[in-house]
Amino acid sequence: MVKIGILGVGTVGASVANILEMNADILEARSGKKIVVKHGVVKNMSQDRGVNIPLSDNPMNVLDDPEIDIVVELIGGVEEPYALIKKALENGKAVVTANKALLAYHRYELQEIAGDIPLMYEASTAGGIPIIGALRNGLTANHIVSIQGIMNGTTNYMLTKMINEGANYDEVLKEAQDLGYAEADPTFDVGGFDTSHKLLILASIAYGLDAKPEDILIEGIQNITQTDVSFAKEFGYEIKLLGIAKKAEEGVELRVHPTMICKSSMIAKVDGVMNAVSVVGDVVGETMYYGPGAGGNATASAVIADIVDIVRGNQGPMLGYKKSLESGLELLPADEIVTHYYLRMEVNDKSGVLARITNELEKFDISIESMLQKPHSNDNRVKLLFTTHACQEAKIQEAMIVLKKLECVHGEIAMIRIEK
Repeated sequence: MVKIGILGVGTVGASVANILEMNADILEARSGKKIVVKHGVVKNMSQDRGVNIPLSDNPMNVLDDPEIDIVVELIGGVEEPYALIKKALENGKAVVTANKALLAYHRYELQEIAGDIPLMYEASTAGGIPIIGALRNGLTANHIVSIQGIMNGTTNYMLTKMINEGANYDEVLKEAQDLGYAEADPTFDVGGFDTSHKLLILASIAYGLDAKPEDILIEGIQNITQTDVSFAKEFGYEIKLLGIAKKAEEGVELRVHPTMICKSSMIAKVDGVMNAVSVVGDVVGETMYYGPGAGGNATASAVIADIVDIVRGNQGPMLGYKKSLESGLELLPADEIVTHYYLRMEVNDKSGVLARITNELEKFDISIESMLQKPHSNDNRVKLLFTTHACQEAKIQEAMIVLKKLECVHGEIAMIRIEK
């Protein structure tokens, strides 16, 4: 018999406890041992959790119990769960966590502490999609060329509504909040930070990069307008918030931002609250992983899969390799990223303006690939929309500063990156 302790019996923790009880027979058949939850820890003992397990508000009742074999951490946050997981590992207990923020900051320290003790985290990234297992096990024969992921259901739901129904950002944000998809303060989701945590975890497995959220480019969807959506449709693009990891000659790009991608690509077809991750390997080519990215049962499914792997003895090194990668891959600075760009600006509606803008862009070795002009509510202005050929991030940022200072350009200049 394997005994489990759950730190944090909220939505996911309750699902884990109930699924382990409900599907006990099949889990025993698949793992070879009976798996039971011995104890759960909560912060508020007065709240009904809907579970048939003993509860307390003291984590030490789990961490110091010699009968508990596996600790499941579901409390959220960074420093408190780090201390608790460290204590569990020091006590020789295997750990399963769904905590993406913790791993975004402390995954390498935890790998060092864990040593040969299992520490599994499938549920930390893309909910019920087994992307961690795919990278750690299924794709081990491959050098990973790139990863592109829709890893936040809230933003994907919002962008889908904006694209398919013509809704404005503020309208669809309120709807997402009313439906419970977005928090009262939605910044963590719409600002791209949630996706960045998940991307960093995947990049550690794929490339051995020890980067923190502060080290990478992160932009959210707050400035997407119906003008941008209209342009994307006209030129055969969809707009998605993507986490992107891409191997380049000089290093590895890690970035999170709204992205225009070709409508015919597999990941462009993923709508609503669903998640998807596309992985390109040098041997296998492109593989695609799709499913629910959040929710109690989807996340619990991934947690229990990790528990079963530990019981079977199938777990490998935490981050997927037994020694440091020897390829010398380093994080590429954000200003060295090379991609295509879309720009939107308001300009004076008179001759010579386009030539002036084109001349300024040429100074930065930036050439226009396609262009569209849209009417403005002010008869003396137009909305100028165009895409560029591939260029360096630093150059497009410098060019935007120069263009904004021109007397024929008004207000802010919006930019969206394009992946071809």
